[in-house]
Amino acid sequence: MPVALVLLLALSSVILINGRSYGIGNVCDLGRRPNERPHSVKITDFGAVGDGETLNTIAFQNAVFYLKSFADKGGAQLYVPPGRWLTGSFNLTSHLTLFLEKDAVILASQDPSHWQVADALPSYGRGIDLPGKRYMSLINGDTLHDVVVTGDNGTIDGQGLVWWDRFNSHSLEYSRPHLVEFVSSGNVIVSNLTFLNAPAYTIHSVYCSNLYIHRVTANTSPESPYTIGIVPDSSENVCIQDSSINMGYDAISLKSGWDEYGISYARPTANVQIRNVYLGAASGSSISFGSEMSGGISDIEVSDVHIHNSLSGIAFRTTNGRGGYIKEIDISNIHMVNIGTAFLANGSFGTHPDSGFDANAFPLVSHIRLHDIVGENISTAGYFFGTEESPFTSIFLSNISLSIKNSDSPADSWQCSYVDGSSESVVPEPCPELKSFDSSYGRAEAL
Repeated sequence: MPVALVLLLALSSVILINGRSYGIGNVCDLGRRPNERPHSVKITDFGAVGDGETLNTIAFQNAVFYLKSFADKGGAQLYVPPGRWLTGSFNLTSHLTLFLEKDAVILASQDPSHWQVADALPSYGRGIDLPGKRYMSLINGDTLHDVVVTGDNGTIDGQGLVWWDRFNSHSLEYSRPHLVEFVSSGNVIVSNLTFLNAPAYTIHSVYCSNLYIHRVTANTSPESPYTIGIVPDSSENVCIQDSSINMGYDAISLKSGWDEYGISYARPTANVQIRNVYLGAASGSSISFGSEMSGGISDIEVSDVHIHNSLSGIAFRTTNGRGGYIKEIDISNIHMVNIGTAFLANGSFGTHPDSGFDANAFPLVSHIRLHDIVGENISTAGYFFGTEESPFTSIFLSNISLSIKNSDSPADSWQCSYVDGSSESVVPEPCPELKSFDSSYGRAEAL
């Protein structure tokens, strides 16, 4: 075999669905190794006190400012030793490693005045909770390159309870902050850390490329409102693997902008691999696509996932006025336990940011393959609800076995409308729209 062909096969695979091929680059197989930093400083060198009470925002800001001078000298590391380091929001810089030692905890201040305020993202046109501006994340990276946030299982705690209370009581001034956010950045690693109590999202990558998330734990209270674990948003070449995520709403959610703003920005989420993760989502979905997906979501591979204690397992969400697409998705080797609805595809889900959306911007949901999936203690197998204007097409189900709680009424376990697809070896049997089987429809093979 020619060397060039061997290299190509090492970097990508091709899935054939209904005769149509699409590539998913093996971004996880390529792996990421953080660069060795020739320079290192401790946060205590800048006057930080790890007593859990002293505010250290200026210390973090000054440390990062100092380390900028090493960007052209191989970069530098900011070392956070054991202790409880209270801080407001601060920015990172390129060619930087933020390292949290074991028993080091970065604590987010609960005082909103300690959080910077930023404009809305251009692909959203407003904050996620409220119109207008938003609080910046605790740890921010904007237009950066070669950044590592890692440690020896140190912890970043968002202390989100006060934010959840403000959300529930409608007393927020701006949309809630996230824990870690990278904007328009590339070659980013987040690994070997525990994230707790995010005010909203835990890790948000938007307009980014080459993001590697590995061996992280992310948890919030099951009662926390609309908290999400990892959100690849208008980002490409993303790997999420070997991690455990349990959130109040969604564990992993892929997004790409909201209605007319996402359509105009036109930055899709593409080439994402999710592997060997343990996910729980108390009031949402362990893995969701959308509902903000107006820039498009495609070429996604999900495999070897354990889903537990979730309202729904895998969800595809959109609505008329979104535009965009969710397509070329391959999901396999999934184990579900204690799930409300195993599969949810809803074409009438979510709200609009304002009245400026195009009611005739119909989303496309097509070429989705769900196979080799086992579920225990499942309430409902699946709801697939497209719309008359934009039916869901080319949905393929195979080798799926779900143990339904109410086994006396298996016919009620699937509900479908405006959906077209095919299935093989699915228990309980799916709705008629998904029962037919074409032997060429779901064939998957590597070239």
